[in-house]
Amino acid sequence: MNKLTKLEKYWILYDVGNSAFVLLIATIIPIYFNHLAALAQISEVDYLAYWGYAASLTTAIVAIIGPVLGTIVDTKGYKKPIFTISMIVGVLGLAALSVPTNWIIFLAVFVIAKIGYNTSLIFYDSMLLDVTTNERSDVVSSQGYAWGYIGSCIPFVVSLVLVLFYDNIGLSFQIAMTLAFFINAAWWLLMTIPLLKNYEQKHYIEKPKNPIKESFKRLALTLKDMKKEKKVFLFLVSFFFYIDGVYTIIDMATAYGSALGLNTEGLLVALLVTQIVAFPFAIIFGKLSHKYETHKLIEICIIAYTAIALFAIQLDKQWEFWLLAVCVGMFQGAVQALSRSYFAKIIPPEKSGEYFGLFDICGKGASFMGTTLVGVVAQLTGHMNIGVAIISILFVIGFFFFRKATRCE
Repeated sequence: MNKLTKLEKYWILYDVGNSAFVLLIATIIPIYFNHLAALAQISEVDYLAYWGYAASLTTAIVAIIGPVLGTIVDTKGYKKPIFTISMIVGVLGLAALSVPTNWIIFLAVFVIAKIGYNTSLIFYDSMLLDVTTNERSDVVSSQGYAWGYIGSCIPFVVSLVLVLFYDNIGLSFQIAMTLAFFINAAWWLLMTIPLLKNYEQKHYIEKPKNPIKESFKRLALTLKDMKKEKKVFLFLVSFFFYIDGVYTIIDMATAYGSALGLNTEGLLVALLVTQIVAFPFAIIFGKLSHKYETHKLIEICIIAYTAIALFAIQLDKQWEFWLLAVCVGMFQGAVQALSRSYFAKIIPPEKSGEYFGLFDICGKGASFMGTTLVGVVAQLTGHMNIGVAIISILFVIGFFFFRKATRCE
């Protein structure tokens, strides 16, 4: 395997940049929201539910606009500008999270920031086919997630010091949070610049007279013919379920631990451990893809996540959360990276934006189901553990359809 090219490295750097926001979503942001909710006397169960509803609203919106924008960016010369706009919305939204002191307004700004982040990933993922080859895609995709996990720890550790020791430094909690949001927004922007300067769209549809109208037509035709492409269709159904479980765990882990009353500092450090563990394991799975078929490795990850979800049902101690964090780190990067590269291999490269728009619906767009189910079941039963139990069912269904997809030619 040759060393990474400059363009592959620049593409990977965007993972390093945006992963800072992902890590904040999994750690500091829900804890800060818990602080604002507590000031408004919101109960722990309702706090968890409202956080889940905000995540669900975000992904539902992206599920609607994602495929349309994804189809539009397949047009020659459109991918980089639209990617840039989405990234800027995410960066500015992240920086603006420091402004609201009302929990509802805070959630509204969070939704805007996450929409920018999620839509940028549609275009970013589709760039994989422009920056590398099919043979190298598993390794490059895995390297992206791996360096994203470890690189995001740099601004996160700085933010962690500010948030946990603000009083010792002589700052107010509000100022500490403001600095944390600005540092991570700046990191995201700076890591994106090399890709913006060097990326060129190689696979595209020639620009028609009315690009937007033609994009809707192409999307409608693709959706109409999707069942004929049985392998792609079954994979997307499978991905809808198993990655929904993965993202629900990412979105809800710290909120769940916080609602259980676990130590805040312990939760944050445990999530940092997840990032560190994920780095080598993402690379290991990328290298294993040379010896073993990609779909076999994905199946191992789904089985492991099923066990993780079942273990989380009875979680009520700090050490159990730590164990959960390590186990998640072992498979989180692998299942995301290999799913991305596996999908890139089975779709037409000139329609990568369009197909990755659908991929995003069945990925982050689908996570509204898991987060909503956890929130609703937790509120109806009054028991958070029962809500978490729902997640394991998603992995079982996903595994079933994935096996069917791999048997199609």
